[in-house]
Amino acid sequence: MLNEAIFFDTLRQGLWIATIVSVPILTAALVAGVGVGLFQALTSIQEMTLTFVPKLLAIVAVYWISMSFMTETLVSFFQDHLIPIIVGG
Repeated sequence: MLNEAIFFDTLRQGLWIATIVSVPILTAALVAGVGVGLFQALTSIQEMTLTFVPKLLAIVAVYWISMSFMTETLVSFFQDHLIPIIVGG
């Protein structure tokens, strides 16, 4: 039987893994957004679609680069923590 301590500890670990996995993508979006924002402020170009494409390209590039890290992190979390709980170990 799953008691509250195990449930909340597993939930806490899952939220931490989600945070760790999302940090590279969010950082790339932040850096691209600030860079494009500075470029728009310096050149007085106020085009709304200009921010979308660089952010999308940065997110896709970082996702492609860090995909193995994300997969390894999630698989190890499932194998080490969730599957033993589901099986009952």
